[in-house]
Amino acid sequence: MEIKVINANGKAGASIAASDDLFGREYNEALIHQLVTAYQANARSGNRKQKGRSEIAKSTRKPWAQKGTGRARAGMASSPIWRGGGKIFGNSPDENFSQKINRKMYRAGLASIFSQLVRDGRLTVVDSLVIDTPKTKVFAQKMKDMGLGMDRVLIITDNIDENLFLSTRNLPNVLVLEAHQADPVSLVRFPKVLVTRNAIAKIEELLA
Repeated sequence: MEIKVINANGKAGASIAASDDLFGREYNEALIHQLVTAYQANARSGNRKQKGRSEIAKSTRKPWAQKGTGRARAGMASSPIWRGGGKIFGNSPDENFSQKINRKMYRAGLASIFSQLVRDGRLTVVDSLVIDTPKTKVFAQKMKDMGLGMDRVLIITDNIDENLFLSTRNLPNVLVLEAHQADPVSLVRFPKVLVTRNAIAKIEELLA
C-alpha cells in the first residue's frame, strides 16, 4: 500500500510503498485489548503487602470464655473476621502479575494498531525530523508547520539525536521513541503519531 509522506515544512512529497501485512491488516480489537492488558500487567512491580493473621501484633489470648457469655465463639483478636485482624489471602510482595504474549501475537497486534492508525488518519510519515538547535520553541514551530501542533503527539524515529531529546524532554504531551521502543500502550494512547521514513523501514524489519 502507499502512504503519503510530508517534509519538515508540512508539504506533501512522494508516497512510499509500505507493507500490507503491517499497515493493511484488519482491526482486531480482542487481540489489541489482550496486548495492552498484558503490557500493562508486565509493568507492575508487585510491591504491595498485607498482613495475615500470624503477622498481626495482637495477643493470642482468648478474648472471652468459650461458653456462657451468649456471644459467638472467639479464639483470638487477630482473626480475619475481626476489625484490625489479619487479611484472608492477603497480597504478597512476590506476587507475579506477568502475562505471556507469543511473539506472533505481539507482532500481529502491533500491525493491527498501525493499520488502524493509517485508516483513521492519525499516522503521519515525515521524510526526516532534524532539529538544528536544542530549543523547544524551534521544535514547536516545526510541529506547527507539519499541522500537528503540541497536543499529545507520539514521535517514532530511527535515531533520537541530542537536539531532539533536549527539545522535547520538558513537553508533557510529547513522547519521542526509537522504532524498537514502540509499544502498544503508547500507540493507542496518543491521538497523533509522527513516524520518520527511516523508522517505517525499521518497524517493517522488526515486525516482519
